[in-house]
Parts: sequence; structure tokens; C-alpha cells
Amino acid sequence: MTDANTGRQDSVGGRDGGGAGRASVLLGGGLVAVLLAAVGATGGWLLAGEDDTPPGDPLAVATATGSPTGRATTPRPSTGRTTPSAVRTSATATKGTGPTVPPVVGIDFVQARDMVRKQRLGWRLVFGSGSGRTVESTAPEVGTEVARGTTVQLRVAGPAPAAEVPDVVGEDCAEAADELIEEGLYPRYVSGRSGKVSRQEPAEDGPARWNDEVSIWCGTDALQPPTTKPAS
Repeated sequence: MTDANTGRQDSVGGRDGGGAGRASVLLGGGLVAVLLAAVGATGGWLLAGEDDTPPGDPLAVATATGSPTGRATTPRPSTGRTTPSAVRTSATATKGTGPTVPPVVGIDFVQARDMVRKQRLGWRLVFGSGSGRTVESTAPEVGTEVARGTTVQLRVAGPAPAAEVPDVVGEDCAEAADELIEEGLYPRYVSGRSGKVSRQEPAEDGPARWNDEVSIWCGTDALQPPTTKPAS
């Protein structure tokens, strides 16, 4: 009886005890494995945090610390180098390249006119009631920058002196006009501006003063009677 009961109890105890022991061993081993895995993962994360942290983004230096991701940006340590600022230049406005009214005040009006012509400017003589042939003032003023072709008034102190009327009959109309202007006179075209001059008034060496007009007939239409400027 004793042997049988003992054997049954051993058998049952061995079966039941062995199952509980094996369960305990398995549970203990699993717990240890989980702890080791957790420790290993923590160690690996720490190591990764020390060695595998990517370098900061260069743009992060200029980024606000309060980012949408909630991560604060740590600026890089200074390298001691400074970024050179942009070179600032002061550009001054340059004057134009147009001609200027030459210094003609105080000189003879004929010489003043030639100086203005060399600057490729037009001119207009305005004679006064005083005495003398010198230029008193100009408009625009001396030294003023003007566009080419601008007419400059030369105000002369005294009245207009006598002028010599050249003979332009038979000349080309344009050449005749240039010759009259050179002598201080102005051409008045009676019958057009092309062809040769068939007639003029006043005639050569006729009475005239600077700024007077000389009528010329150019081309074949020379039948129109001359018109003279009334004496002032």
C-alpha cells in the first residue's frame, strides 16, 4: 500500500511538479529575455544618441526654436569667421555729353556767333539800343548744357551794323542761303527752295543791316514780282 501510494504520488507529483517547474523555468527565462532585450535596446539607443546623431542643418541657425515639431534647434558653435558684408558703392550721376553755351559774353558778336556755330548750335542776334558790338548776355546762360541744334540768343549792346549783300544769282538755292546767312542775313524764299537762284532783292551790295532778309527766287518760277521788306 505504501509503495503504491508513494509511486502514485511521485508519479502525480512528478507530472504536476514537473509541469509547474517547467512553467516557472519558462516564465523566468522569458522575463529575463525581455529584460535583456529592453536593456540592450536602451543601451543601443543611448549609443545611437551619442554617435549617430546627424549634424545640425545649416538653415537651423536661422530657424526659430519653436518649430512645429516641438524640437528646439541648437545653433552650431562659432568658427570665428565672419561673413563679409556686401560692398556698398555710391554711384554719382554723371553729366550728359551735350554741348554747353560757350563763354561769349564781352566779345565781339561776330566772334561769338562763330563760337556758337562750332558747338553745332543755332544762334539769334538780338541787337540793343546802346553802343558797341560786344555780347552782353546769352539765353540760355553761358555754361548751360543744351541739346544740339538749340538756338542761343546773343544779346548785343549796340544796334545792328551794316551788312554786305552778296551776289547769289545763278547759285544753287541751298548754297545761296548759306552764303546769305554767313553774311548775317536771312534768306526769304519766294518761289520754293530748289533749283538755282534766278533773282534776288536787294541786289548785290544793296543797303542792308545784320538780321535783314534777302528775297531770292529759286527754280523756274521767277515771274512773281519781288516783295521788299518795308523800311523800319
